[in-house]
Amino acid sequence: MAAYEIEPLSGECANVLRHNDHVCIGVSPFNSYFSAERLASLARWASAGFADFHFFVPDEITAYTFEALGYPPSRARQKAHRQARYTHNKIRSALVALSVPDPDDHVLSMVRLNANPRYQALLDQANILFLGNREFRDACLEATRWVLDGKLPDGRPATSEELRLGVRYFLAELPLFAGSGHIVGAANSVFAYHQRVRFLERFFNRELEWKPRDGQGFLVVREARPEPGAERRDERALFRLGNVG
Repeated sequence: MAAYEIEPLSGECANVLRHNDHVCIGVSPFNSYFSAERLASLARWASAGFADFHFFVPDEITAYTFEALGYPPSRARQKAHRQARYTHNKIRSALVALSVPDPDDHVLSMVRLNANPRYQALLDQANILFLGNREFRDACLEATRWVLDGKLPDGRPATSEELRLGVRYFLAELPLFAGSGHIVGAANSVFAYHQRVRFLERFFNRELEWKPRDGQGFLVVREARPEPGAERRDERALFRLGNVG
């Protein structure tokens, strides 16, 4: 049975996790990490350990990243749409296999989020702060640089124009980090992803002007790799499927 290492980004994130109310799992459409098997495993983990869960798929906004990489807008939208449809199908298959009622209700697409007034209010806050607060803007641009890192020709650093185009993707994601529970109506929620991001470390340690809503946390969730002959002893808690909390 698969096991995951769970690493809350802060003490408050660990407190939110104890409620086990809701988890929002971030899925990157073009990341090979999110295979059909991985998505099925994460769906089992979420349904066993939390009262409710959603997958977040940044589908149409992926086009912003492709524009930053030099694709014309129409071609960028085409590529994003095709891959997003494939990702949505994989998630739906995983949820159907688990006999989850109304599987589409467990997926947050951008179409669904754009119709959600709570998401829109958080997005407005992020955009206003991006325009008006230099420290916050620089932090967002640095996170965008991380997204583009290694994708540009010859490994060169992103230009200011490429960052301007690409940051739209990051800003559109930020409301989920700040308040996934608020968006779906859960009192407590953790956003789950398999990588650490420096911006989010600062965000959840409340070092930036904008801060997560009360009851919102973030988890780094990775598949555990047991060490032969010894128990792993570190600061991360090991949660097995069906035994979260």
